[in-house]
Amino acid sequence: MQPIGYLYKRVASRPEWLAVPAVKDIYSLSGCISKDFADYINYWKHNGFWLFDSPSVMRSLAREHSITLDGAKLFYYEAHELQYDSERGGWHRYQPEVAFPVNVEFLSGTTLEGFDVATFFAGTSPECSPLSCNSSAKEIATNEHCLIPTFEAAQLAVESGRFEHTEPGPYRIIAVYSVRDT
Repeated sequence: MQPIGYLYKRVASRPEWLAVPAVKDIYSLSGCISKDFADYINYWKHNGFWLFDSPSVMRSLAREHSITLDGAKLFYYEAHELQYDSERGGWHRYQPEVAFPVNVEFLSGTTLEGFDVATFFAGTSPECSPLSCNSSAKEIATNEHCLIPTFEAAQLAVESGRFEHTEPGPYRIIAVYSVRDT
């Protein structure tokens, strides 16, 4: 797993249409249900994985543009070094966007919450998380945050085609950590 960055998110409760009673809320990387703290791409402060190298960069951006972080939860993400592309046949390496350096700070106080599977059709920023966006959690075991409990289970779900009829890939396995924000 490689560090890809941080993001403040507004965690949403499980929507009614996601009929998985064990899911309490959505910790996905995607901003489809649990929204990002802002439409941050246009500020061009993100790293080559389209996330942030440190929480301080986001806090500075929020102050500068009068964006409130009240109620937002801080997450740290790591990604499997390979992405799965069924059209190309299997796992393949990918690289961060070279125009944006990556220098992710590691902070203590992180807790692994589980593993998301996110789509990267455009190859830049994360798009959808089929577990929540496409209700794949109805058929794939997830925890209360709509995340797969282990890397091995996420890898098996991807390789066995459990996401093929959801959103277009490639698919990346993302470790989702909550961060005790200071």
